Amino acid sequence: MPTYEYECQACGHAFEELQSMTDPRLTKCPRCHKKKLSRLIGSGSGMIFKGSGFYETDYKKKSAPPAEKKDSPCNGCPCKGK
Repeated sequence: MPTYEYECQACGHAFEELQSMTDPRLTKCPRCHKKKLSRLIGSGSGMIFKGSGFYETDYKKKSAPPAEKKDSPCNGCPCKGK
């Protein structure tokens, strides 16, 4: 469930409320009891992985095999760059 930030336009009281996405917006300030609340746009939170089973290497790209040098001056020569 997301946490929403609210601020009262009448008294300036700011607070956070844990609500379901389908819950209606709050309209009444818990401090001054006026219907002047507005929901603020929050920055959200980062993804948090909890528990075992998540490893740093799970999503890393596989490294490419080392490429052969094709720019050597003896490329195709029987000395093979020696």
